[in-house]
Amino acid sequence: MYKIVSKKMLTDNIFLMEIEAPRVAKSALPGQFVIVKNSEHGERIPLTVADYDRDKGMVTIVVQAVGKSTLELMEYNEGDCVCDFVGPLGRPSDLVDESVDELKKKNIIFVAGGVGAAPVYPQVKWLHEKGVLADVIVGSRTKDLLIMEEEMKSVAGNLYISTDDGSYGFNGRVTDCLKDLVENKGKKYDHAVVIGPMIMMKFTAAVTKELNIPTVVSLNPIMVDGTGMCGACRVTVGDEVKFACVDGPEFDGHLINYDEAMRRQAMYKTEEGRAKLKFEEGDTHSHGGCGCGGDK
Repeated sequence: MYKIVSKKMLTDNIFLMEIEAPRVAKSALPGQFVIVKNSEHGERIPLTVADYDRDKGMVTIVVQAVGKSTLELMEYNEGDCVCDFVGPLGRPSDLVDESVDELKKKNIIFVAGGVGAAPVYPQVKWLHEKGVLADVIVGSRTKDLLIMEEEMKSVAGNLYISTDDGSYGFNGRVTDCLKDLVENKGKKYDHAVVIGPMIMMKFTAAVTKELNIPTVVSLNPIMVDGTGMCGACRVTVGDEVKFACVDGPEFDGHLINYDEAMRRQAMYKTEEGRAKLKFEEGDTHSHGGCGCGGDK
């Protein structure tokens, strides 16, 4: 059992929890994720590590309550325990493999949409601790849905807030904000990391391609069971079939077939859709059996 040490509501349906998990905290790196199970027979919930404290043995997760299991988890409070907290899983950010000297030569921009601010934060924090200051754009539909502004402000070189309705910060989408920085503010970037909803990553990657900025995106939003067994996060990257949970979750944002991935997401929500995908994709459907129900 893993104790919930603290809980904080960030919006009406997005909450932050600090979980006591020393072994996970000891090994976690930016870009990785964990699998949470509320109870012994509960569903597996893949969640990106939003922060970790090795000394205290704490791991932070940020959850958007959208299905049965995440809504159930939202009812848990400080002092309660979750049954399983497995990780760290997935490959860490490629940035952690680069030398600090090389990172300091780069102008890096992070673009976060909605809950994507949570997995962006540990990467920006890790860079900040190495003396590398990256720019960050955090976008949301309205000011009320914005999360982790103060945390991001403390570690970013420059923080740009963008709201679709213009209620706070830049008036427009994150893509408009990025274009404005490059085309009107004279900013130049050598590397972009984009994390958010699939449709947001698709259009942001199109903009970074137009601006000649090499781009990495995180496909954590399409993961279901987190082990490559269910096939839900199967994605085509260039001419290769990959699985976000075991081969990623980060990939070259300019090589992903976003439309295919989003189509699979929609189909995977129904039993008939899963059966159709298994028939169409044959041996490439998954790494193992398909029986995961997902977060209904």
